[in-house]
Amino acid sequence: QLQASGGGLVQAGGSRRLTCSASGRSFINYTVAWFRQAPGKAREFVSAVKYGIGTKYYGDFVKGRFTISRGNDKKMVYLQMNSLQPDDTAAYYCAAASCLHDDDYGTERYYSFWGQGTQVTVSN
Repeated sequence: QLQASGGGLVQAGGSRRLTCSASGRSFINYTVAWFRQAPGKAREFVSAVKYGIGTKYYGDFVKGRFTISRGNDKKMVYLQMNSLQPDDTAAYYCAAASCLHDDDYGTERYYSFWGQGTQVTVSN
């Protein structure tokens, strides 16, 4: 079971850190990802990390503003978001998948486990 937290209201140009936590098993054998969905738009890939080896992936729109990282306890994944803009307003979801091919990290249907969304709202 996954839980996403850390959302809230932030001004444009500000930062926010999201946390994805696992209850029960650790993330060590999983790829953990963040997706986001804005109102009226399709869910899109934000970032992912192959937890065991630390390989990281980012969506094209991130452009160096976001950083995904692993927690020391193998049950946490963080998404540090900087230089936030109103277009980043969305519900952010964390998801986990095992046995994921490198080409599939950005495809939501390959992720079996999902947390509830945490809302990030960026104001002008």
